[in-house]
Amino acid sequence: MTRQSDFDFSGRSVIPYAQDYCHGAYESWHTHSCAQLIHTLSGVIRVETRHGFWVVPPSRGVWIPADIPHALHITGEVKARVLFIEPLARADLPVACQVVSVSDLLRALIVSSLNLPSEYASGSRDERIYELILDEIRLMDTLPFHIPEPASERLRQLCQAVREAPQEPWSVASAAVKISASGRTLNRHFYQQTGMQFAEWVRRVRLLHALARLAQGEQITRVALDCGYTSPGAFSVMFRRVMGVSPSDYFSQ
Repeated sequence: MTRQSDFDFSGRSVIPYAQDYCHGAYESWHTHSCAQLIHTLSGVIRVETRHGFWVVPPSRGVWIPADIPHALHITGEVKARVLFIEPLARADLPVACQVVSVSDLLRALIVSSLNLPSEYASGSRDERIYELILDEIRLMDTLPFHIPEPASERLRQLCQAVREAPQEPWSVASAAVKISASGRTLNRHFYQQTGMQFAEWVRRVRLLHALARLAQGEQITRVALDCGYTSPGAFSVMFRRVMGVSPSDYFSQ
């Protein structure tokens, strides 16, 4: 059963909230009548919806529109700062789930908003902070941390097998044998249902699996090999290409 959470926006269009989670915590399926931005200061949050997964590494955020059923899986000690946002606060707010970058300015504004009163005078500094938060949300860049879920049960089972054993080779040929299909058929149906080639989907699963483990302080070498990379160097090249920095630099920030 999906829980529904409602908020009172009569005094303000943005409601900030601080939430810390212990490793292994889980928030069962629920929805909000408003949009939501979850910004992680530490740890990793995996957001599950009916259409796939979004993995939020430290210092990033996830945007969840109103009325989207979702569940949260927590890895590591997560410090999260959350904004609940009235759906009509801006006409051009994002309309789909997405992992996003959080600018230094937006991060500072979120922290400041936690200490603001629930009601404020028109034209006041408090009002300007809330309005600037909404302006910054419209400028957030989308990050490739989404793992789409296919519709067919046969492909869903294949995807679950990949998530459970990302260290396996998982070539198109071997995956096709697992579902009793040709490689061409697998690629065609997988792309039709997810918008991604199977090999690209596997690479993204490995990256996000690695992010969750690195956030717990595991050694880069062990994580790289366990995720199917031939060497820590190959893993670091992939990580830098996607994240912009090396694994060690990212988690030392």
